[in-house]
Amino acid sequence: MANYDLSFLGEQLNTPAKIKITVKTPPGFGGEEKEEEKPTQASISLEARKTLDDNIIIFDHKDIDIVLMPAKNKIVAFPKEILSEYVYLTQDRLFKYLFKKGIVDQTSIQGGEVFMSMEAKLPETDKYNVPQLALFTIGKFIEEERPLFEYERELEKEEERRLTEPDPEDSTEFDPARHAAEKGTMKKDLSPYGISAIYRM
Repeated sequence: MANYDLSFLGEQLNTPAKIKITVKTPPGFGGEEKEEEKPTQASISLEARKTLDDNIIIFDHKDIDIVLMPAKNKIVAFPKEILSEYVYLTQDRLFKYLFKKGIVDQTSIQGGEVFMSMEAKLPETDKYNVPQLALFTIGKFIEEERPLFEYERELEKEEERRLTEPDPEDSTEFDPARHAAEKGTMKKDLSPYGISAIYRM
């Protein structure tokens, strides 16, 4: 980088101004300047995938998949395989959280084009990296939600274990004397009630 004092031009132009021009040496001429790398302020880990149209899909949550669409300037939350009232409650918590953090416009929160999806608009600004802030805030939301859906996952596993491998107090040993070939109305030689031999088109 070189500084040039062109104050003599002021004398020629009868002005007292002092003009100072800074010239940056182009890369490859021995004076290349390297921008100082800024330290990382914060980081977060997400299970995500980038689509061909540069959308980012986040899979970490148990109930919903969250899609960040930078080109369309919006966030969409889609339900996973199971559709239930828990999906809506999760979507509602997500967008309330993003609104309180200043990431989405509350007046834009609405149902999406896909059944049981929900979306919201991101604010447009040149001051901040909006997609980066949105990703970071979504990651913080998932961190807060993680204990909840991990607890639900463990509860489901425990219920499955309880039914397939019951404890002694919840089960009885097989006793052949208490079982017979015929029980109740399940008689081998008795035809079903009604006209069961007619086939109708």
